[in-house]
Parts: sequence; C-alpha cells; structure tokens
Amino acid sequence: MAKGKKRKISAGDVASNRQAAYRFELLDKLECGIVLQGTEVKALRDGSAQIKDGFASIKDGELWLHNVHIPPYGPASRENHDPERTRKLLVHRREIERLSGRTRERGLTLVPTRIYFNGPRAKVEIALARGKNTIDKRESIKGREMQRDMQRALRDAQR
Repeated sequence: MAKGKKRKISAGDVASNRQAAYRFELLDKLECGIVLQGTEVKALRDGSAQIKDGFASIKDGELWLHNVHIPPYGPASRENHDPERTRKLLVHRREIERLSGRTRERGLTLVPTRIYFNGPRAKVEIALARGKNTIDKRESIKGREMQRDMQRALRDAQR
C-alpha cells in the first residue's frame, strides 16, 4: 500500500475512528461540543489527533472524553496543554440522562467516531455502541468482501 495521508471519513474531519465500526456495533450517534484550550484548537486545526482508544463516560451528570490524544502545538512550546487530559463534552441535560440510562441498563458504551470543525467550533461525534464478538467481526469482513466482489463483477461486466 502506498504511503500517504491517512484516510478519513469525510473531507472536514480532523480525526476519525475507523476501528470503531469494526470493534463495535454502532447504534446511535450524537454530535457534541468539546471544551478545549487554545493550543488544543490550533493542534486540531493542523489536523493531528488520535481517537482510536478513546471513550466517553458520564460522571456527576457531565459527559467526559478520555484517552483522546491531541499532540502539543509546536510554536507554543511553553504554554502547551497535556495531550492526554480528559475533556468535557457539551451536551443537553436530557441527552446526558438518556445516554446514562441506556449505558447503565443494556451494557452499552460511548465511543468517539470522529472529530471535526463545524464552522469555528470543534465537534465530536459520539456513538452509543455494543461490543462485537469475533464471529460478528468475521461476518462483517465477509459481507464487505462480498460487496467488493459484486462491485468488481459489475465493473468488469460494463467494460
């Protein structure tokens, strides 16, 4: 495979968690605001963040984002941020109550799927997810390969 830029879900994405769809069954998605420091915003605008191992949790009625790595911003050497700090997510109270109920009852988890900018504001897309078994992962790979083979056959038939 040729080396180049990382593949992203859509053009405006800063970071995307493509492993989430493989590891989890994504049930419901929610757009959240994120509380950032100035150097974190500049680092995100450079397009460098990693959310592969990230997750969200609800603590004291607030939604928090954990294990998301936003690297330090180079030019701000002295006043930089901690790359692995927990960040508060901005969501309506009703949404937090709904999410806490669903995660508590059914054993679901909250996974960040992408970070992007909506105008001047940084947003995080959080998905309510259920973990997949190895069998489910194999089935999703099999379905993807079958879809790819069908597309290839159609393309060859049109030539």
